[in-house]
Amino acid sequence: MKNEDLTMIKKSKRVIYFTIKRLFDILFSIIGIVLMIPIMIIIKIIYMCTGDFSSMFYSHERIGKDGKVFKLYKFRTMVPNADEVLKKLLKHKKYRREWQKNHKLEDDPRITKVGKFLRKSSLDELPQFINVLKNEMSLIGPRPLVEGELEKYHGKAKIYQSIKPGITGWWACNGRSDTTYKRRLELEYYYVKNCSILMDIAVVFLTIKAVLFKTGAK
Repeated sequence: MKNEDLTMIKKSKRVIYFTIKRLFDILFSIIGIVLMIPIMIIIKIIYMCTGDFSSMFYSHERIGKDGKVFKLYKFRTMVPNADEVLKKLLKHKKYRREWQKNHKLEDDPRITKVGKFLRKSSLDELPQFINVLKNEMSLIGPRPLVEGELEKYHGKAKIYQSIKPGITGWWACNGRSDTTYKRRLELEYYYVKNCSILMDIAVVFLTIKAVLFKTGAK
């Protein structure tokens, strides 16, 4: 068989795969949003009981497929003025060095008590079903990055952004926050290059396991 024929077959398989994937994204994002409503009410009540009357939602600009910028939705897990607090924290050498290395803080003082529970249980990710329904994300894919996050990994951004980011993915169910940033990217690249229906099924079961045992959730 000629190389051109093999390339066409491969492209056809990818088209079929992503079409099936989108149909599942639509179906399960609708189900997820419906199930999210009662959880959202409970979380809001808990926030109010702690004296926090600010919005329970948080949105942040992320980079999606083909470098397109979109707003990622989450349940807020930090203090309302988290961005301002971060700027102050990064003035300290300790926090600045940790942020530059991992793009996160291990013991982030901005996270609320309610937020710690939401992160440990992964409930903070539920609003991303809205992003999936809007076709900005998929249920499964590499986690969306912030602008400039891949600058030091020259030539890798196009690979990372060749498919839609996901709520969960190969990295998210294989260590998540317990891995180094370099290892995270290796896992994400592996998924981008090898994604398939069977691999997505594996991600679903591994994610369920990770959520139940709170593996890598911080």
